[in-house]
Amino acid sequence: MKRAGANQVQVGLDPGITQAGSGLDEVVWSILGHTYYLKAEGTNAFAFETYDPPGTFVPPHVHPTQDEFIYVIENEFDLYLDGKHHKARAGDLVRLPAGIPHGYYNLSDVPTRAMFWVAPSRRLRELFDVLHNLNDPEQVVREAAQREVHFLKPEDYAFDPLALPKAGQP
Repeated sequence: MKRAGANQVQVGLDPGITQAGSGLDEVVWSILGHTYYLKAEGTNAFAFETYDPPGTFVPPHVHPTQDEFIYVIENEFDLYLDGKHHKARAGDLVRLPAGIPHGYYNLSDVPTRAMFWVAPSRRLRELFDVLHNLNDPEQVVREAAQREVHFLKPEDYAFDPLALPKAGQP
């Protein structure tokens, strides 16, 4: 951990720039069709860029100990947010408070790119390391539960996000 100059306060992040489409220290995860690029990590925050091909999604889940944010860079997401449907488009910021069920879906015909971050970091890096190249959704749910991310059972959804019309459909 580095120290800031004059006041010698501990800094949880290393200063610098992580280029678009690349991961800090070349860290990139492949998780169930999504590509996640590590952008920054420290005790207080964890950030990653996502590339989400058409049809990919992360179903409703809860982070009981983290606030999460999504800044949509390209295209759009359909969101499950506290039991309601929302749409976030390029330039929008989504706020996902700790304890609120949420999920995101690319129901369009083109990829979506976004910047995600959580505060505090907790065990999300550890979770992504474990999930990298894992292809069993049930194992993903089990691993997530061990690291403070809890997926809802489909019968507990307020609505089925996959039943929403795709972009361009009535």
